[in-house]
Amino acid sequence: MSFRQAEIAPGKGATRRIMKHCLIVAVLVSLVFLSRTNFCDAQDPTRTVEVHAKRFAFSPAEITVKNGETIKLLLTSDDVTHSLLIPDLNVNETIKKGHTTEVTITPTRTGDFKGKCGHFCGTGHGSMVFAVHVTGN
Repeated sequence: MSFRQAEIAPGKGATRRIMKHCLIVAVLVSLVFLSRTNFCDAQDPTRTVEVHAKRFAFSPAEITVKNGETIKLLLTSDDVTHSLLIPDLNVNETIKKGHTTEVTITPTRTGDFKGKCGHFCGTGHGSMVFAVHVTGN
Protein backbone atom coordinates (compact mmCIF):
# COMPACT_ATOMS: atom_id res chain seq x y z
CA MET A 1 0.00 0.00 0.00
CA SER A 2 1.42 3.36 -0.96
CA PHE A 3 1.64 6.31 1.41
CA ARG A 4 -1.19 8.04 -0.49
CA GLN A 5 -3.54 5.01 -0.15
CA ALA A 6 -2.81 4.69 3.55
CA GLU A 7 -3.64 8.35 3.99
CA ILE A 8 -7.04 7.98 2.26
CA ALA A 9 -8.07 4.63 3.76
CA PRO A 10 -8.89 5.93 7.28
CA GLY A 11 -11.11 8.62 5.75
CA LYS A 12 -13.11 6.03 3.86
CA GLY A 13 -13.60 3.98 7.03
CA ALA A 14 -14.71 7.07 8.93
CA THR A 15 -17.16 7.94 6.17
CA ARG A 16 -18.60 4.43 6.27
CA ARG A 17 -18.98 4.63 10.05
CA ILE A 18 -20.74 7.98 9.77
CA MET A 19 -23.06 6.67 7.06
CA LYS A 20 -23.80 3.56 9.14
CA HIS A 21 -24.65 5.75 12.16
CA CYS A 22 -26.87 7.99 10.02
CA LEU A 23 -28.71 4.94 8.72
CA ILE A 24 -29.24 3.63 12.26
CA VAL A 25 -30.58 7.03 13.39
CA ALA A 26 -32.91 7.19 10.36
CA VAL A 27 -34.26 3.71 11.11
CA LEU A 28 -34.82 4.57 14.78
CA VAL A 29 -36.61 7.83 13.91
CA SER A 30 -38.79 5.92 11.43
CA LEU A 31 -39.67 3.32 14.05
CA VAL A 32 -40.64 6.01 16.56
CA PHE A 33 -42.82 7.74 13.94
CA LEU A 34 -44.47 4.50 12.88
CA SER A 35 -45.14 3.47 16.48
CA ARG A 36 -47.14 6.67 16.97
CA THR A 37 -49.12 6.27 13.76
CA ASN A 38 -52.52 4.64 13.88
CA PHE A 39 -52.63 2.69 10.62
CA CYS A 40 -56.34 2.16 11.02
CA ASP A 41 -56.74 5.85 10.13
CA ALA A 42 -56.06 4.93 6.51
CA GLN A 43 -59.45 3.22 6.19
CA ASP A 44 -62.37 5.08 4.69
CA PRO A 45 -64.72 6.20 7.45
CA THR A 46 -68.10 4.52 7.48
CA ARG A 47 -69.68 7.59 9.05
CA THR A 48 -68.91 11.13 10.07
CA VAL A 49 -69.88 12.69 13.40
CA GLU A 50 -69.78 16.44 14.06
CA VAL A 51 -68.70 17.30 17.60
CA HIS A 52 -68.99 20.88 18.87
CA ALA A 53 -66.93 22.07 21.80
CA LYS A 54 -67.99 25.07 23.86
CA ARG A 55 -67.56 26.14 27.43
CA PHE A 56 -68.04 23.66 29.16
CA ALA A 57 -69.39 20.76 27.15
CA PHE A 58 -69.05 18.67 24.04
CA SER A 59 -72.13 18.18 21.88
CA PRO A 60 -72.79 15.34 21.52
CA ALA A 61 -71.12 14.34 24.78
CA GLU A 62 -71.01 10.67 23.82
CA ILE A 63 -71.10 8.47 20.74
CA THR A 64 -71.54 4.75 20.20
CA VAL A 65 -69.56 2.88 17.54
CA LYS A 66 -69.01 -0.76 16.62
CA ASN A 67 -65.69 -2.44 17.25
CA GLY A 68 -63.62 -2.07 14.06
CA GLU A 69 -65.86 0.68 12.63
CA THR A 70 -63.96 3.64 11.24
CA ILE A 71 -65.43 6.99 12.30
CA LYS A 72 -64.42 10.48 11.24
CA LEU A 73 -64.95 13.12 13.92
CA LEU A 74 -65.31 16.72 12.74
CA LEU A 75 -64.34 18.82 15.76
CA THR A 76 -65.38 22.47 15.94
CA SER A 77 -65.03 25.03 18.73
CA ASP A 78 -67.86 27.50 19.12
CA ASP A 79 -65.96 29.87 21.42
CA VAL A 80 -62.33 29.37 22.51
CA THR A 81 -59.54 26.85 21.93
CA HIS A 82 -60.34 23.41 23.31
CA SER A 83 -58.97 19.94 22.67
CA LEU A 84 -60.30 16.42 22.63
CA LEU A 85 -58.19 14.00 24.62
CA ILE A 86 -59.13 10.28 24.60
CA PRO A 87 -55.94 8.52 25.74
CA ASP A 88 -57.12 4.93 25.20
CA LEU A 89 -57.97 5.69 21.55
CA ASN A 90 -54.79 7.70 20.90
CA VAL A 91 -56.74 10.91 20.34
CA ASN A 92 -55.25 14.25 21.34
CA GLU A 93 -56.45 16.98 18.97
CA THR A 94 -56.51 20.74 19.43
CA ILE A 95 -59.77 22.41 18.40
CA LYS A 96 -59.37 26.09 17.49
CA LYS A 97 -62.28 28.49 17.18
CA GLY A 98 -63.32 28.92 13.57
CA HIS A 99 -61.44 25.84 12.32
CA THR A 100 -62.63 22.28 11.86
CA THR A 101 -60.26 19.57 13.06
CA GLU A 102 -60.69 16.09 11.60
CA VAL A 103 -59.74 12.96 13.46
CA THR A 104 -60.39 9.40 12.33
CA ILE A 105 -60.65 6.56 14.80
CA THR A 106 -61.09 2.82 14.44
CA PRO A 107 -61.54 1.16 17.85
CA THR A 108 -59.95 -2.27 18.12
CA ARG A 109 -61.63 -3.40 21.33
CA THR A 110 -64.97 -2.97 23.05
CA GLY A 111 -65.58 -0.85 26.11
CA ASP A 112 -66.24 2.69 27.27
CA PHE A 113 -63.47 5.17 26.47
CA LYS A 114 -63.50 8.38 28.43
CA GLY A 115 -62.36 11.65 26.93
CA LYS A 116 -62.08 15.22 28.11
CA CYS A 117 -61.00 18.66 27.08
CA GLY A 118 -57.21 18.74 27.30
CA HIS A 119 -56.82 22.51 26.94
CA PHE A 120 -57.75 24.71 29.91
CA CYS A 121 -60.76 26.75 28.83
CA GLY A 122 -62.04 28.29 32.05
CA THR A 123 -63.46 27.48 35.46
CA GLY A 124 -65.78 24.73 34.22
CA HIS A 125 -63.03 23.00 32.24
CA GLY A 126 -63.08 19.90 34.47
CA SER A 127 -66.71 19.16 33.61
CA MET A 128 -65.99 19.00 29.87
CA VAL A 129 -66.10 15.25 29.23
CA PHE A 130 -66.69 13.02 26.22
CA ALA A 131 -67.28 9.28 25.90
CA VAL A 132 -66.94 6.74 23.12
CA HIS A 133 -68.91 3.54 23.70
CA VAL A 134 -67.56 0.70 21.56
CA THR A 135 -69.88 -2.27 21.14
CA GLY A 136 -69.29 -5.73 19.68
CA ASN A 137 -69.97 -6.35 16.00
